[in-house]
Amino acid sequence: MVQVFLYRWMHLWLFIGSLFMVSCGSNEKEEGLLSEGELRQQNYIRRIPGKDEEVPEAVLSKGEVLIAYAGCYDCHRIDKKSKGPAFTDIAKRYPIQPAYRDLLARKIISGGFGSWGNPVMAAHPNISMEDAQTMVYYILSLDSPT
Repeated sequence: MVQVFLYRWMHLWLFIGSLFMVSCGSNEKEEGLLSEGELRQQNYIRRIPGKDEEVPEAVLSKGEVLIAYAGCYDCHRIDKKSKGPAFTDIAKRYPIQPAYRDLLARKIISGGFGSWGNPVMAAHPNISMEDAQTMVYYILSLDSPT
């Protein structure tokens, strides 16, 4: 008789016990840690350290125009994630340096994936390297204080 009673109510006791264990341990883990949203944002951007170089205003203006005509706004926004990352998030990750300018310009031309999660960036083979570099300079300048 006792065995039948224990068997019938065992799943309830296991459930209550697991709730008790989870609720007791969760407060200890949360103290001193970043919230889940803050941690996700920090991992999403992964800032690369480095000093920004100066970019002439004329180059930035030309880059802004090139981006508008190239259709970049179909997948990107200035300050919000869309299909692709926000331009300001890209600017927060990469310093304005020739190595990153060239890397990102090549990504614009040949496409890419994996740097910002699952989105795939389509290739833009009709954009010249010089124009792509100018576009990158504009994008990376969006994190600079003006």
